Amino acid sequence: MSTSRSVLFVCLHGAAKSVLAAADFRRLAAQRGLALTAESAGTEPDPAIAPGVAAALRAEGVELGPTRPRRVTAADTARADRIVTFGCELGEVTPAGVPVERWDDVPAVSENLPLARAAIRRHLDRLLDECAAEGARR
Repeated sequence: MSTSRSVLFVCLHGAAKSVLAAADFRRLAAQRGLALTAESAGTEPDPAIAPGVAAALRAEGVELGPTRPRRVTAADTARADRIVTFGCELGEVTPAGVPVERWDDVPAVSENLPLARAAIRRHLDRLLDECAAEGARR
């Protein structure tokens, strides 16, 4: 990973899975003392963050403010060190040379938020372990 060490999370609507993953990734990375950043985006963004996701994050002290889902761009993918997608294709913004990981096993947030969050957390724990190991090799 480059010195920025960033992860881009992308889901179809940019309103649920990618938002949860980015918020949890930032929090967990900080808890581990890792200098990592995360962004979220969508391939077909909704007009607003999913209400259940916003409420769950607010309950944990994460304020989203005026954050709204946004369309993933080629600039986003080019500056990311790693990209994680949730059930969507990046299409024309697929970067050359940047690893793209698919987490298609995460259930729909609208059907079961706690189950989706647990699946995301399992993936995040592994990803953060990998990022920590990469940082230790530097």
